Amino acid sequence: MSMYTYEHKLRVRYGETDQMGVVYHGNYPLYFEEARSEMMRNLAVPYAELEKIGVIMPVVDMHIRYMKPAHYDEVLTVKVQVVKLPTVRIICRYEVINEQGVLLTEAETTLAFISKETGRPVIVPEAWLSKLRPYFE
Repeated sequence: MSMYTYEHKLRVRYGETDQMGVVYHGNYPLYFEEARSEMMRNLAVPYAELEKIGVIMPVVDMHIRYMKPAHYDEVLTVKVQVVKLPTVRIICRYEVINEQGVLLTEAETTLAFISKETGRPVIVPEAWLSKLRPYFE
């Protein structure tokens, strides 16, 4: 199966946890965003570059499945997978894995490529698509 995969590591900060020392569920979308942004940077097309050419990428759909908790000071690996070559939207799948290799959370987001000027959908910019295409050939 053709896909692009990127892994990002982060350490759980104290302020991201609740009174039980468990990561608050609302922080996971921030983890996904951080990993997705680093994935784009790794592809040599940072999100800031897309904005400079007038393309924004709002999240239009998100599904999260929490299976086990993450805790304060753990190092987590957020695996991001692009499983299909994007067109006017991109679907990213995520796995959050702890240091013991245990799968804690799974998620999927759909982001649209939108013209900042018109607010209408646009085709993924070729500069970005050209970086992903080799993983799907």
